[in-house]
Amino acid sequence: MTEWLPTLQTETPQEGYDLAVKLARTAIKMTQPDAETRENLRPVYSEDADSLIASSQVVATHFATVAAANGYWK
Repeated sequence: MTEWLPTLQTETPQEGYDLAVKLARTAIKMTQPDAETRENLRPVYSEDADSLIASSQVVATHFATVAAANGYWK
């Protein structure tokens, strides 16, 4: 596998949030590498409030990690 995450350092909190979303999306692709299966599952979870909340929690956890790695952009 090629290196896709050279650093957690970002210039701004917005870039940090974008990185957190990328981390979450990449984890899904690594967990379910078949794109067709992901596409077939999307309608199921996109209408489920609990799934959407869980997705937000994953991004929030990643964002907390990125923020800590960046000294909270002080």
